[in-house]
Amino acid sequence: MNRLTTPFGSYELTRFPEDPRDRLRAWDAADEYLLRHLDSGTGDRGPVDLAGRQITVLGDRWGALTTALAAHHPTQITDSSLTRSATAANLDRAGIGTSKRTVTLLTTQDAPPERIDVLLVRVPKSLALLEDQLYRLAPHVHAGTVIVGTGMVKEIHTSTLRLFERILGPTKTSLAEKKARLIFCTPGSPAAARPAAADPWPLTYTADEDAGSGAGLTVVNHAGIFCADRLDVGTRFFLQSIPTNTDGARVVDLGCGNGIVGTAVAVADRDAEVVFTDESYQAVASAKATFRANVTHERERADFLVGDGVAMLDPGSVDLVLCNPPFHSHQATTDATALRMFAQSRKVLRQSGELWVVANRHMGYHTHLKRLFGNCEVAASEPKFVVLRAVKREQRQRPM
Repeated sequence: MNRLTTPFGSYELTRFPEDPRDRLRAWDAADEYLLRHLDSGTGDRGPVDLAGRQITVLGDRWGALTTALAAHHPTQITDSSLTRSATAANLDRAGIGTSKRTVTLLTTQDAPPERIDVLLVRVPKSLALLEDQLYRLAPHVHAGTVIVGTGMVKEIHTSTLRLFERILGPTKTSLAEKKARLIFCTPGSPAAARPAAADPWPLTYTADEDAGSGAGLTVVNHAGIFCADRLDVGTRFFLQSIPTNTDGARVVDLGCGNGIVGTAVAVADRDAEVVFTDESYQAVASAKATFRANVTHERERADFLVGDGVAMLDPGSVDLVLCNPPFHSHQATTDATALRMFAQSRKVLRQSGELWVVANRHMGYHTHLKRLFGNCEVAASEPKFVVLRAVKREQRQRPM
């Protein structure tokens, strides 16, 4: 039973998409530590009075914090559409639901609440995303705002604490419990009295000459996008290999990140229809900005979708899928996301449609693609990365 017991109640929680084979829980010791502190205090700090106060929860992984605190009408801010879906499902399972306006669900691209009395921060993997969000939230906290962060010890570094200190105010940490730690930050003055600091995000740069079909393109990265100040090695290699003479095809940049792959196709083939999709709101905002910075012809055929892979597209509606899949889910290493992307891709591809994937060689994705598509070939390779190509063909029916 995936049940979290807290001082605020007991809840059955799952990740999203739900998979009965998934052994990863929807919470960890950091979530439990924060909820215990809110109820009874930690060290020399007493419990936090939540009654009647505007509570904002930033970076909740799968909705555990938001669900446990639902009676206090919190606002959740997340970059992940999967987290948003998990939170909604967990609230429904608890008999709460978002339709009753008990909980407000916002994204990192939405305007935050005007006033924040209690700010709870689940430290994200990306220090850049934390920086950007703290800058966005700083004008909305006040001298009396209670700010508590939480994370596993391996997630909280000196650089993490410096961000809280620089943007919000004096910061210190708790003792560790079950390899989790709390962060306590005290705003130094009312927001109106603090000098305005400039949020450095998003970053913009020009792709290098060795970026294949992406060379010379302007790239816009909002905070939290992998390898924000330059192209990562895998994407660079992918851009040297992908087909760009698509003859007006419908192309999906799956897990689009900053969108340079799909943008490279759109620049090379002005008749191509490109769909950019990612589960990150920051990523899709980046892809849209990258596309707008490079595609200037009048006929702009592009869609930008936030969600679970290509699950929102119609079966048999796509000619080409280009994918640089992740192999992490927060701190956990897993191929589950990539395999779900591959299965979704086969469903939305037309007959003879193609899936192109770039991946670390050691991931062994060719085995999965052969099992799923019945074929897979290496389109390009180097010591660390491979580009794989699988074609959707009619599967022969086995004789009775």
